[in-house]
Amino acid sequence: MIIGIDLGTTNSAVGVWREGKVELVPNSLGATLTPSAVGLDDDGALLVGLAARERRSTHPHLTATTFKRYMGTTRATKLGDKSYSPEELSALVLARLKADAEAYLGEPVREAVITVPAYFNDKQRKATRRAGELAGLKVERLLNEPTAAALAYGIHELADESRFLVFDLGGGTFDVSVLEIFEGVIEVRASTGDNRLGGEDFNKVLVDRMRAEHREALSADAPSEALATRLEAAAEKARRALTVGDRAEMAVTWKDQTYTLDVTAEAFEAAAAPLLAKLKEPVTRALRDGGLRPDDLKEIILVGGATRMPVVRRTVTRMFGRFPSTAVHPDEAVVIGAAIQAGLKSRDAALKDVVMTDVCPYSLGVDVAEHGPGGMLRTGIFSPVIERNTVVPASRSKIFSTMQNGQRKVLFGIYQGEARMVSENVRLGEVEISVPPARAGEISLECRFSYDINGLIEIDVLVPQTNERRQLVIVDEDDRDAPDLEARRAVLAALKVNPRDADANRAALARAQRCYEMFLGEVREHVGMLISQFEGVLDGQDPRQIDAARQQLLAALDELEGESFL
Repeated sequence: MIIGIDLGTTNSAVGVWREGKVELVPNSLGATLTPSAVGLDDDGALLVGLAARERRSTHPHLTATTFKRYMGTTRATKLGDKSYSPEELSALVLARLKADAEAYLGEPVREAVITVPAYFNDKQRKATRRAGELAGLKVERLLNEPTAAALAYGIHELADESRFLVFDLGGGTFDVSVLEIFEGVIEVRASTGDNRLGGEDFNKVLVDRMRAEHREALSADAPSEALATRLEAAAEKARRALTVGDRAEMAVTWKDQTYTLDVTAEAFEAAAAPLLAKLKEPVTRALRDGGLRPDDLKEIILVGGATRMPVVRRTVTRMFGRFPSTAVHPDEAVVIGAAIQAGLKSRDAALKDVVMTDVCPYSLGVDVAEHGPGGMLRTGIFSPVIERNTVVPASRSKIFSTMQNGQRKVLFGIYQGEARMVSENVRLGEVEISVPPARAGEISLECRFSYDINGLIEIDVLVPQTNERRQLVIVDEDDRDAPDLEARRAVLAALKVNPRDADANRAALARAQRCYEMFLGEVREHVGMLISQFEGVLDGQDPRQIDAARQQLLAALDELEGESFL
């Protein structure tokens, strides 16, 4: 059984293609969305999902969120006395999704299709694949999120030639892809985006306004992690309220004082104007790279939870002069597409054959030198071999020549990006090759790049005069050391993990403790009493009484702060 996984910045989900349709897998709480949050309980046990997210404001030093934004980097997050890389934290989320799928399906799960932002570079994709391996999964394919959304929309079933634009704004990343369908082929014409733009950035707009409104009380504690997480949680709640209403109140309790901020939809849109402006450039670039005009598109498909915001929908409507499609569930589209791709991978008879082509999201090339004015040699210049948005699999070559008399070696640095100077692009590796000594420019070198559907990059450098050849397959340094991967997997597997059947109780208790810190006076005392009552029932260990007490606790909390959200 191959499962499809949407590994999101804010929430993750898992689905499976079974009996001719997609089934979304519920977690231990019965929800199909699992917050991408990892934390430690007070006794050191691992928390993944809602229970971890609920403790973010009360135990920020023991909770990690939004780590997807740092995939492919060396950034470490400390939880307790241990540090975790972004891929290790992602692996813990993936392992929980794997366990949920196995509980739901009643059989072991070893293979998965995992989605990634279309604009993820090579290092970020490899880190995602490695996270899957650390979770005990064979990653059958990394599928671009907008392509997955297109599958969910059903364009794999359309017969007529059509063009679509997928506008995917999630919690932490933004992707734009232009897709074309013809004769059973789904072809990605162009992909672009911004890996540091999402709903979290719109939350920050509200956080900044709150700090400005209560400058003396809140800005003095700017370095406080506890205050920052409380502000972020309050901003998230206010932003969601503005999705369904014209006004929202943002409230934060800090040092036994409650601070509030009234926000109107109009004021929020004005404050978020710089972010809304940043949504336009990737759309323009995707259309330009795809050689299309807005009128050439049949529909604009909105995907990602952040596209629920009216300010975003109005911005998209203004861009194209028409309303976008909201036919697919913004939070479920990507995982549905991943599950469909998993079904295609397993060659399910209910899915007709469909050919999917994708594109290289970034240009790939080498560093070169050139003679500037006055003969001065300028180095570190990027020379693309495969241009961005080239349909993959692809193989392209370019001819280079020596720059100095008597030169005996040529060193090609391999880079990914769009900047003219390689120092501003992502370095992937290097290839060194010997050349016979000759006058500058007399020795030529053919440099060929090959890029496959899974993002594997191979470089082949040939010196025609000597038939000398050097080849390089780009792998991440961590991929070379299989024993190290096994050791890291063993360390993660050895973590003390709370049983799935305790998740609901821990999440409810974490939410109640957060509410206790958020409120003051009689309300705080009331919440404290609710916590004590629930803990007393937990001590009794009667499952039926615990279930009833948990429902009563959650209902009481809903009355105080409204329903909990994912």
